Amino acid sequence: MIASLRQNPLAIAVSLVIVGVLFRLMARQASSGALFWLGVIILWALAWLLNGFLAEAPTKTPTARRVMSLAVPVAFGITLLFLWQLAVKGFNVPAVLLPAPSDIAAQFGRALPSLGADFVQTFIRAVLPGWAAGSLAGFLVAILCDRVPFMRRGLLPLGNLVAALPIVGIAPIMVMWFGFDWPSKMAVVVIMTFFPMLVNAIAGLASAGHLERDLMRSYGAGYWNTLIKLRLPAAMPFIFNALKINSTLALIGAIVAEFFGTPIVGMGFRISTEVGRLGLDMVWAEIAVAAVAGSVFYGLIALTERAVTFWHPSYRARR
Repeated sequence: MIASLRQNPLAIAVSLVIVGVLFRLMARQASSGALFWLGVIILWALAWLLNGFLAEAPTKTPTARRVMSLAVPVAFGITLLFLWQLAVKGFNVPAVLLPAPSDIAAQFGRALPSLGADFVQTFIRAVLPGWAAGSLAGFLVAILCDRVPFMRRGLLPLGNLVAALPIVGIAPIMVMWFGFDWPSKMAVVVIMTFFPMLVNAIAGLASAGHLERDLMRSYGAGYWNTLIKLRLPAAMPFIFNALKINSTLALIGAIVAEFFGTPIVGMGFRISTEVGRLGLDMVWAEIAVAAVAGSVFYGLIALTERAVTFWHPSYRARR
């Protein structure tokens, strides 16, 4: 019976709706009794079956594969949020420890103007310019190091040293140098994103094969022709890997830097302030904004990578 049910997603979805309605009705009368937890177990089992069906569903076309690759994490994420809501409400967890997703969503709606201003201050003014400037600088210095081996031998060890520096040590210095507004946060992001791009770009430029380089030399191609027509295309997977890594580092660096001085706006400022006021629902709302912004940013870079490196063997192997 379980196997036949698992093969029918419509039956699973209808069962989820029916049991969910019954569970809602009985939860009004017994928020943590035996019936409540029986409904939780039944809903969890049905959600497990639905997720299992989506994960194992046959996909014969590229469009179906893309749809299912999105449907599985979405269904799994909704299940986790649902279980989070039930656990918090069923065990009566205080909101100062862990607010329920419904409380976070309500706070999100009430504080939408503040969240929008924080997003602009942190992401638009600090993360994006810092990510672009740090990545571009790391890429240009990587080309210079490739051209001048002495710089490569001197900079890479320093890069490992700087990469090991804690953000909490760099951020106060940048605030003292560039002030409390967004330029100091952008400076922290530049420092955090420079060396990942430098290291990955140097490795990418060295990834072109010897046979290809010998072929370019046999055609009389100089350094710059070989760089543009052979080595840079071969380095694109490494460069995009650095861009994706930097997209997460930039957001983390900007938020942490705001803990050490900022105007009365920004994701990091709001998080630190609301923690002091025990407003954990607002803290989680800011975390949700940061998570969505970071995921969308990462996804856009990944889509650009697919469009640029569709011809590369590494991308064909992933398909």
